[in-house]
Amino acid sequence: MGTDPLTDDELARAETLALTPPGTAARQNADGGRGPQHLATELADPLPGEGETGPAPRRAEVRFYDYARDELLTRTVNLDTGKVERTGVQRGVQPSAHPEELREALELILASPLGKGVKEDYKDATGKELTTTGQLWFNGDVYRTYREANVPEQLARCGEHRCVRLVTKVLNGAWIDTRNLIVDLSARTVVRVG
Repeated sequence: MGTDPLTDDELARAETLALTPPGTAARQNADGGRGPQHLATELADPLPGEGETGPAPRRAEVRFYDYARDELLTRTVNLDTGKVERTGVQRGVQPSAHPEELREALELILASPLGKGVKEDYKDATGKELTTTGQLWFNGDVYRTYREANVPEQLARCGEHRCVRLVTKVLNGAWIDTRNLIVDLSARTVVRVG
């Protein structure tokens, strides 16, 4: 065990334990559902002095994003005792986007009037209608306003809000340019840039 990567069972247990404290249900995930959005779970480093006389406890650091409060929530879980040992809350911190957040962003683009061009590009490339996110390959990450020359006013809260930019393409096919569409997942809006 020691510093071995977390097993699938440990990953699942850590997430479950991190969601146990009171108030978790009042938090909100990317699609507006109950509970915070899971971002990542990693093996936590041992505390200073641990492991000198015996094995250090296995801990996991579980990160969530709470869309109800626009907060990054980090909980350190002791996998040996099953207890949450530390909880940290930060605002304005934007770790990389989780695939579930990117899928929700694509759903919002396709539901938006600005998604019309994406649907037209898909039809031009395939001859078929674009009806689900499963018809596209997509990836992306957090939209960082400090990297942009001209940030539209509607995106001024990105960084405080969770905003993402996607790249998309037809499965095994042509690219569909969505880089000019920014999704504010906190406000659930789609904005065209530059």
